[in-house]
Amino acid sequence: MTEQATPVSTDLSDEEVRAKVLTVIADMAPKQDVKATTDSVLIQDLGYHSLALMEVAFALEDEFDLDPIDEKTARQITTVGAVQDLVIKKISEKS
Repeated sequence: MTEQATPVSTDLSDEEVRAKVLTVIADMAPKQDVKATTDSVLIQDLGYHSLALMEVAFALEDEFDLDPIDEKTARQITTVGAVQDLVIKKISEKS
């Protein structure tokens, strides 16, 4: 049995969303000895590889009740800040 994340409220401010995204990415980062920031590069700085990137994408989709991210968009995302921006954009599109 897998644990399902309870989606967070979409009434969060942009800063609250950014903080939550940063926490999820930092908690799931393969390199735990590096402090994640908005400028952190997912692959080089935090050690993400293709499977870990998919896992964090699924976690964020569950956390914020988002539609799946298309592959073209996913390939363009390289930093924590870019992930934060995308999540905020997807939340606003749902409103």
